[in-house]
Amino acid sequence: MELLASGEVDGPSPIVSLFWIALVAVAAPIVSRSLRGYVPDVVLLLVAGTVLGPFALGLAGSEGGVDLISELGLGMLFLLAGYELDPRLLRGRSGRAAWTVWFICLVLALALVTVLAWETSAGTKIAVAIAMTSTALGTLLPIIKQVGVLDQPLGRAVLAHGAVGELGPIVAMSVLLTTRDVVSAIVVVVLFVLAALLIGAVPERLFTRIPDLGGALERLGGSTAQLPVRGVILLLLVLMVLAAEFDLDVVLGAFAAGMILRRLIAAGHPDVDSSLEAIGFGLLIPVFFVVSGMSIDVSAVAGDPVLWLGFVAAIALARGLPVWLSERFVPHGSNLEHPRERAQLALYCATGLPVIVAVTQVATGAGLMSSDVGSTLVAAGATTVLVFPLIARLIAPTEPTTATEARPAHEPPHKGR
Repeated sequence: MELLASGEVDGPSPIVSLFWIALVAVAAPIVSRSLRGYVPDVVLLLVAGTVLGPFALGLAGSEGGVDLISELGLGMLFLLAGYELDPRLLRGRSGRAAWTVWFICLVLALALVTVLAWETSAGTKIAVAIAMTSTALGTLLPIIKQVGVLDQPLGRAVLAHGAVGELGPIVAMSVLLTTRDVVSAIVVVVLFVLAALLIGAVPERLFTRIPDLGGALERLGGSTAQLPVRGVILLLLVLMVLAAEFDLDVVLGAFAAGMILRRLIAAGHPDVDSSLEAIGFGLLIPVFFVVSGMSIDVSAVAGDPVLWLGFVAAIALARGLPVWLSERFVPHGSNLEHPRERAQLALYCATGLPVIVAVTQVATGAGLMSSDVGSTLVAAGATTVLVFPLIARLIAPTEPTTATEARPAHEPPHKGR
């Protein structure tokens, strides 16, 4: 077996690497809980990967199939993000405001990168700018749920901006980080969306035409069959392969698979989210974050701390400031009234990591970004996950205020992980 064939790879064998990854995957949530959640386990996984990886102790590596598990973890992470995304968050006045703010963030980020690093290539500037505009909604959901604001106006604002802050960069990297011209890239993305809709329509039609199919899936959902879970994994791989065939990043395919899954489950079909979370957060996603940490060159980050801190400040300025200004000065019907809650929203929206990791992987693979800059950018993303939510918790008002406009009666609370 390739997994056990230690003689075929340099450095630690795959099974040894997986042992260390499993060890830190078990330890990370325990340490995070002992620190009362102030240090998210995602940050601990990244730090552990950096320490274990080839740039530090060299106890673990990504060779021999570990990188494939990491790729599946990336796909599962964005599948669950797409599954959590309520399409209603992208519509309405607050949705339109979130989209407008994100486009302003992208322009501002591109302007900042151009001014501060004018000698770099256009592709590098675009890649860094896209990474700076992301919001780690999947990472933030457990945090804002833990502090009890998920169903409050602040939580709903985080969900709206976070949804756009995940979907916007994913589409942007598919259009802008490519060898095609912009028009051709947009055409390819549109064709991919049409193909994804066609793929999603097939199971929907089957459920409609065969009423007993849902019951059959439920009967085969337990024991050794686990057919619904196997079907979701197949859906994930089909969309990831489709994205790869369209020469798009697999993240887009994984996100589309999650949105299709949400539509299928919303139609009353077997609920498999708990099983997927067990697979994703129990194995695949921790491997992804630890392996991502292995790519961080500690010496490169330590050798240029100004660039590292500059990235952190630039992310806060490019993503957080427009969100704060919009919430303060642009009425959209559900603005936050308390100054501290507006500051909290800006800090939460400037918290980014998974999309930053995905963008740096694409950019370094395409030669648009050096590995040193990629390492520093990922380290900056991990810093935002560690620092910004912590500051947001510390400045929280003692009495959360209500929004200027309550949630419509027909809109149910968002279901968070």
